[in-house]
Amino acid sequence: MRSRFAVLFLAVGALALSAVAATAAPHHNKGLTIAATPNPIVAGTGVLIYGQLDGTTVAGRTIDLWHKVAPATHYTLIQATTTNSEGFYEFTRAEGKVLTNRDWYVTGPDKTHSRTIEEKVQAVVDLTTPASSSSSVTGSPVVFTGSVYPTHAHQTVLIQEQNAVTGNGWRTVASGKTTLLSTFAITKRFAYPGDYTLRAEFGRDARNIASASDSVTLEVQQKENPQFTINTDDPIIAEGGSANLTGNLFESASAPLVPDPSVAIALYSSTAGGKFVKVAHSTTGTDGSYAFTVSPKHNTVYQVRSAKVHTAKLYEGVADVVIAAYSSTTPAAATAITVTGTVTPNKKGHWIYLQLQRPDGAWATIVGGKVAKGSAYSLSYAFGSAGTYKVRVRIFGGPENVGAASAPQVIAVSPAPPASTLPPAS
Repeated sequence: MRSRFAVLFLAVGALALSAVAATAAPHHNKGLTIAATPNPIVAGTGVLIYGQLDGTTVAGRTIDLWHKVAPATHYTLIQATTTNSEGFYEFTRAEGKVLTNRDWYVTGPDKTHSRTIEEKVQAVVDLTTPASSSSSVTGSPVVFTGSVYPTHAHQTVLIQEQNAVTGNGWRTVASGKTTLLSTFAITKRFAYPGDYTLRAEFGRDARNIASASDSVTLEVQQKENPQFTINTDDPIIAEGGSANLTGNLFESASAPLVPDPSVAIALYSSTAGGKFVKVAHSTTGTDGSYAFTVSPKHNTVYQVRSAKVHTAKLYEGVADVVIAAYSSTTPAAATAITVTGTVTPNKKGHWIYLQLQRPDGAWATIVGGKVAKGSAYSLSYAFGSAGTYKVRVRIFGGPENVGAASAPQVIAVSPAPPASTLPPAS
């Protein structure tokens, strides 16, 4: 006779075996369909999994959901539900559950099973410039800090610059490793002045697909000429806005600085690497001061010149303006909303993105597309679970303009409708 401890051991062992499947996964459905939305997702986003049981007796039948979480080799039973009168079933993986890549499949009665689907998950990468300033001068060190979630210790993070007119040309300018806590601090010196659009990228591994942060804009100015200064009251203006350029001309760069009044000066500008052309002229005041008001449409370099000396080159960034309208702000889960709008100045052919704000405040890209004729765009997305979300439309900067985002919009998502009303599973 077995002891009660042996019986208990056998029962626990049987339970463990029932919760772990073989390493092999079904490649085709056998009387049971499956779909998952959204896919891919940002780490922590909710996912709706649904499908239908085929056959003559389909109501009230048990459906089991299995997953394999990378880099594991075995499948584990994680949820069970029952079909409705038409054989449809639904599973909701709540916010905060799905952080890494995984495979799903479901099993039903009489050895029915679905095909296996692969859920791709991007990590959340956060990036900041120094908290005190988003500007620097040539040759000075700039420290970029941030983090990768979920934790990826001692892995490479790249700092990349966006340098394509279409908004999707990223080149690596610096790199570093994450700490044990999955944070990073990467130092970079910029030899040339300009308005840099930068992001942090985490390369793919077994647990997450390649992931990138939202971009930051860093203004790098040329070191000042102490004899002939130039400044702006707003280094980045919105398209359609204006900035005041001011400075002082002195007789020499040696102390004490003596103003040089009544000197004829001219303002020169250059756009997107073009030649400098004269755009305005003036005369210095009694204290050697001057002022110009500018309203550029694109990123522009300015320089003020006299017959004998000129200022450093000053970079004036011009941010795009993004307008967004939403087909619904109260959709049901798994029901797509469409976001439409325009960008100024004209950005036909430029990439544009819908972003979701994470609980930590970081913005993560969830879907992208290209700006069309008339600088208009259209983006669609379906949330996987009920909840309250904040989204915005984002366009990254580049040689022509500094990036911008639409005003954030709150989306209140209700539970998913019956699976019979959703796009067919397979």
